[in-house]
Amino acid sequence: MSAVSLATQARTPVAVGPVLAVEDLVVSYESRRRRTPVVHGVSFHVGAGEVVALVGESGSGKTTTAQAVIGLLAENGRIEGGRVLLNGLDLTGLNDKALRGIRGRRIGLIPQDPNNSLNPVKRIGDSLGEALRIHAWGSKVAIAARVLELLERVGIDDSPRRARQYPHELSGGMKQRVLIAAAIALEPELIIADEPTSALDVTVQRRVLDLIDDLRAETGAAVVLVTHDLGVASERADRIVVMREGRLVEQGRTDGLTSRPRDAYTRTLLAEAAVFAGTNPRQTPSDRIAGPAAITVSGLVQEFGGGRRTPAFRAVDDVSLRVAAGTTHALVGESGSGKTTTARAILGFHRASAGSIEVAGVDVTSLQRGAQLRAFRSRAQLVLQNPYSSLDPRQRVADIIAEPLLNQGIGDRAHRTALVGEYLDKVALSASVGDRLPRELSGGQRQRVAIARALILQPEVVVLDEPVSALDVTVQAQILRLLADLQEHLRLTYLFISHDLGVVAHLSDTVSVMRHGRVVESGTTAEVFTTPRSDYTAELLAAIPGR
Repeated sequence: MSAVSLATQARTPVAVGPVLAVEDLVVSYESRRRRTPVVHGVSFHVGAGEVVALVGESGSGKTTTAQAVIGLLAENGRIEGGRVLLNGLDLTGLNDKALRGIRGRRIGLIPQDPNNSLNPVKRIGDSLGEALRIHAWGSKVAIAARVLELLERVGIDDSPRRARQYPHELSGGMKQRVLIAAAIALEPELIIADEPTSALDVTVQRRVLDLIDDLRAETGAAVVLVTHDLGVASERADRIVVMREGRLVEQGRTDGLTSRPRDAYTRTLLAEAAVFAGTNPRQTPSDRIAGPAAITVSGLVQEFGGGRRTPAFRAVDDVSLRVAAGTTHALVGESGSGKTTTARAILGFHRASAGSIEVAGVDVTSLQRGAQLRAFRSRAQLVLQNPYSSLDPRQRVADIIAEPLLNQGIGDRAHRTALVGEYLDKVALSASVGDRLPRELSGGQRQRVAIARALILQPEVVVLDEPVSALDVTVQAQILRLLADLQEHLRLTYLFISHDLGVVAHLSDTVSVMRHGRVVESGTTAEVFTTPRSDYTAELLAAIPGR
């Protein structure tokens, strides 16, 4: 069956009687010997062949609701009230053994992160066949044949070879397809897709969502799509359930809810989704783009490996770009396009194989390790993608932000403390946050800490490597507004690495589109987004949810 999105095909009629009915669901978690309700009386239903999206920010209760449905709450979680009915069967009254018999066979789960959801020491075929073996689906030979059939069904070519491979040998999109294959292996009545594409490139995201939609149409399964992205929900769901702080804010058919939202929170989510649809790219005056350069890269080549018998792998091939001081230049492309490798060469994390790089007046290719590189770090800094892993969990926030000052030997304790307070204020965090540990902060707060740490040395250039991809859409908007304000007040130059063209349209002045290590198109953001010259760029733009 060809991939056809829900945005263009007729909706599947809903069968009489819901496949899933959630009635007045209440869930609590225990912490420090106290139970705290986190889901408060949530009700919705999903019919056969229907897609219902649970939408909301982190902490809204959408994932907890989905976990309650499938019986996979954390050990300290408990259903306090309400019912979860699967074709009339009350799941809330079942013990663990009975629920294990339902998971996989009657309810399939597509988890969020394909990189962490497959056993790294198990072959793909073994992981995929596990649910079949658990439910005694058939003989060893039959299961092996079914595994190959499932891989082919989700569009993975050369299935015998892929079945013998390990997860690290597959791309993120392929791994997500394997997880989808596992979810549909026993043809369940209900599929729960928990942020199934949040870690994927925009074009891979579209293919994966098309695949889920095709399988839904083919099998008639009901789908619960858990997502923080209202753009994805509006394209893919028949109905949307909006959640906030554990409560149902509103729900309704997609066309009605997105065109006539009743609640102010839903209107906010819709407004932020529209910002990231990429339909209104940033317009930048030509004289600003033509100003003095803060970054100049010419003929950059980056190769890795290679030996007497093995040729080197060329990750970056003849890349050139120019970024005017005080502007934002975006490097965009899918995973493996070379954008992060280019950024790391620009920052001097590895020496370029060929070409020239100048950043803030410094010839990066001639820098020697030690004092020269350390001095360069005060002029060019990096903000990483994931605020959950880029901060030392054992350090207080104040110590994390002050660490670059210590490394550079700047100031005494009192001076550093004063600077930390100043930069907490710059990123709109209170001074009290300095005494906390990273685990006590939200994702958006952690990313603000990472930004403060990068700025405290007062660099001229900041490289932002997917700085908002791990965040909810409303938090993304907050961080992007913060970055824009900081750029204006501190006269910063940004090199922004992203696979998300909706975010790029909102923030960047100029853009280079990369594919297979080469720049396939570059120009002002307005030019590239409105009149793309490359078919590849046009494909990326067409894949933006909500566009």
